[in-house]
Amino acid sequence: MSSAYLLLSHGSRDPRPEIAMQQLARLICHKLPKNHNSANSEHLVGIAALEMNPQPLHEQIQQFAKSAFGDCPVSQNENSLKIVPLFLLPGVHVMTDIPAEVALAQQTLGQDIMIELQPYLGSHPNLEKLLAKQIAAIKAEAWILLAHGSRRPGSQETVEAMAASLGAVTAYWAGPPSLELRVKELVGAGYREIAILPYFLFAGGITDAIATSIEQLKLQFSAVNFQLAEPLGASAELAELIWDLTDR
Repeated sequence: MSSAYLLLSHGSRDPRPEIAMQQLARLICHKLPKNHNSANSEHLVGIAALEMNPQPLHEQIQQFAKSAFGDCPVSQNENSLKIVPLFLLPGVHVMTDIPAEVALAQQTLGQDIMIELQPYLGSHPNLEKLLAKQIAAIKAEAWILLAHGSRRPGSQETVEAMAASLGAVTAYWAGPPSLELRVKELVGAGYREIAILPYFLFAGGITDAIATSIEQLKLQFSAVNFQLAEPLGASAELAELIWDLTDR
């Protein structure tokens, strides 16, 4: 069977996430089995975005599939397209929007290319180890794990569990409890060294806004030392987790 891999992100008007996605795609290329033609390997790993793209996702999937398998002889069920959603929460996008777009793409492609929707990145058990490394690199009395949040009921349970395991409290950018509320609670409890870990894939508009909000918190709580960690970023360790998801 011939396999191709499509890394799927949310999409952004900011150019930085797409650049990071391209870096991850290159890292995944290096993990392709040795029997793949190295000259053609770049056509077997692609990126797509659910939003902020001129094409709807199902059309991006179809276009990539034709690019990846265009030179392959048509043989039923022999071509596999594995889509890995690089999302951290099982929100509406992961549970509803993406499967619907994948189903549309599969209808058009027929049975010659089988699409396999892999588990979303936030479900990988070793993701916590990457966050723990970031926490170990910064000295602080208290940590806040700041995630985007989701309107889908129950979608934040994985973040809550991860925060508890890391010895952190949670806050959400797009819903309660807010970063400011969590900071007030920690300051009220006597903490003066507070670090914030953004539970986001890449630097972009939201991480810039987080940095700005922390500058405002510094003015509000002048006796507190705040530190802001980096988002996950396009690292070899992250690429390893993504590649592991392609085999699940």
